[in-house]
Amino acid sequence: MNCNLLIGCLFGLTAVCQMAHALEGEPSANETPAQRDARMGWWREAKFGMFIHWGVYAVPAGTYEEKPVSGCGEWIMKNGKIPVSTYRAYAKNFNPAKYDPTSWAALAKEAGMRYMVITSKHHDGFSLFPSEASDWDIADASPWKKDLIGPLANAARANGLKFGLYYSQAQDWVHPGGAKYGMKEGEGWDDAHHGNFDSYIDQIAVPQVREILTRYKPDVLWWDTPHLMNPERAKKLAALLPLAPGIIHNNRLGGGSKGDTETPEQFIPATGFPGRDWETCMTMNKTWGYKSDDQNWKPLSTLITNLVDIVSKGGNYLLNVGPTADGEIPPESIQLLKGVGAWMKTNGESIYGTQASPFKKLNWGRCTLKSAGDDTILYLHVLNWPTNGKLTVPGLTNPVKSVELLADGTKLTAASSESGPVITLPASAPDAICSTLKMVIKGKPVIEEVPVTASPDGVIRLLPEDAKFKGAVKAEDKKGISNIGFWKNPEDSVSWNLRADHDGKYLIQIEASSPSAGAVLLVQGLGKLAYSIPKTNNLDSFQSTKVGEVVLKKGNNFTLTLLPVAEGWNLVNVRKVELTPQP
Repeated sequence: MNCNLLIGCLFGLTAVCQMAHALEGEPSANETPAQRDARMGWWREAKFGMFIHWGVYAVPAGTYEEKPVSGCGEWIMKNGKIPVSTYRAYAKNFNPAKYDPTSWAALAKEAGMRYMVITSKHHDGFSLFPSEASDWDIADASPWKKDLIGPLANAARANGLKFGLYYSQAQDWVHPGGAKYGMKEGEGWDDAHHGNFDSYIDQIAVPQVREILTRYKPDVLWWDTPHLMNPERAKKLAALLPLAPGIIHNNRLGGGSKGDTETPEQFIPATGFPGRDWETCMTMNKTWGYKSDDQNWKPLSTLITNLVDIVSKGGNYLLNVGPTADGEIPPESIQLLKGVGAWMKTNGESIYGTQASPFKKLNWGRCTLKSAGDDTILYLHVLNWPTNGKLTVPGLTNPVKSVELLADGTKLTAASSESGPVITLPASAPDAICSTLKMVIKGKPVIEEVPVTASPDGVIRLLPEDAKFKGAVKAEDKKGISNIGFWKNPEDSVSWNLRADHDGKYLIQIEASSPSAGAVLLVQGLGKLAYSIPKTNNLDSFQSTKVGEVVLKKGNNFTLTLLPVAEGWNLVNVRKVELTPQP
C-alpha cells in the first residue's frame, strides 16, 4: 500500500488516473453499458471482501537492527533503507509452516465476505508465486519452495468466494530499475537499485502479470502506486488483461487508465463516488503487513459502522489482515472478523446487493435500499437508538407498506408526520452496535428537502453535503472530510435551510481556511453578521471562529446564507457552520 516514512499509512491514489478513454486491452474499452453491468455484477453484489498483505516483510515484522521502523510493516525496506542483500536474506526465514489456505477462506466466508484479494507481489518485489521472470520468489528464495497463491485461489473458490490478486506493477525495491515512491527514475538507496525502469517493466512486471493472469485467472487485479507510469508503460500491462476474461481492475495502473473502481485508502469519502464503482480498503490496526508491535486494534463497533457507512454510500469494503511469517492470521483479526460475521448473519440482507442511500443525511444512522418489484425496501441502519422510542425517516413521502426489525421480524408501526414517517421502536436496541429496520415503501423513494435540525448534542451543524450552491463553488471531499471549496468568485454563495428545536440564543461559529488575509463573509438570513476569515497556513488548515449570536424560535424554518464581500475576497474553503444553543 501507499505507506512511507513521512506519512505512514495515509492515502490512496484515487485521483491519479484520469482519462478520456480506456487503454487498449482494458475490459471497459469496447463494452456496452449492459456488458459492463454484467461484468461488475458480482462485485456490486458482494460489498465486503478480505485484503491480505503477506510477504517477506512479515519476517522483520517492523524491526530492523533491533530498532522499530516507523510506518507500515510492508514498507520496512524503504522506510528503514535496508540494503537489498540484507533484505533478501530475510526470505531464508520466510517458511510459513502454519499456512492453512482452507481456514483463511473459511474465515473470510464466516465474516460474511464474498471475495479475497492477496498480494501476489508487493513493493519489495517478492512474489508469492513461482516466477520464471525472477528468482526473488517463494520457490527460489525461501525454504517453502512451493506456490502460496494457487492453494488460496482454490480454497477461496471452493468456499464460493471470488479471488483477486494485488500486484505492484511499478514500485519494486529489489529488482534493478524498479520505481521507488518519492524518488526519480534510477534513484535508490543501494547501488543494486541502479537500472532502467522500462527494462524492469519489460523483464519483470509484464512477464509476471502474464504469469498470474494465465495461471490463476483472478477475478480482480489490484494494481498499486503508479509511480513513473506513463501511457506507453501502462498499455503493455493493460494489454494482458484479456488473459483473464471478465476481470475487474482498479484505478492505480497509471498512464491514463481509469480502471473499473476508485480506491480510497483508509478513509470513507463523504459522499462516495456517484457514477463510479468504488471500494474503500482499510486495516484493522495501523499496518497492512504484519508488524509485531502494532496492537492498535479497531473495536468491532468501528468495523461494523464502517461497513454500513461505506455500503450506504454505494461502495465496497475491503478489510485487511496481515499474516505472520509462520502463516497465521493474528488472533485479534480472527476475533474481529468473527464478530462482523455474527452481525452479518442477522443483517447481511441489508448489505449484499444493495444500493446507496437516497437520503442526504440521517442523524441516527445510515440507509441502504433494494428494489422489490414496484416497491422499494429501505434498510434503516440505526446506529443511535432513539431514547424516546421514536425514529423519524426525514422527508420520505412514499406510503409505508410495512416495517419490521430485521433481527427477529417483529412488526413495527409507522405514523405519518410533517417531517416524514415516525416509527415506534422497542425500548432497547436489538443490537448494541447497529440495529436494522426493514421498511417496505410503495414505489421509488421520493424525498422532500428537510431543514437541518439539531444533532443529539443540541448543536445545529451545517455541513457541505447539506448546502445549496450558487455559482462554481461546491462541496469537495478530502480523504473522507468534506468542505466547501472552489470559492474563487465573490459572486458565488452558499446557503442552508435549518430549523431550531427550541427558542433562544445560538452562537454561530464558522470553521474555514484561507491562505490570504482580507476575505470577509456576510452571514445573512438570521440577521446580518460580518465574518473576517483568519489567514491560515493553507487551504487545508482550518480555524474555527466565533461570529456572533442570533435568536431562533422553535419550529420555525430559516435560511442561512454565506455571501462574500467582494473587496479583498480570495480563495476560501469552509468546512462547517455550527449554531450552538446558549444558556
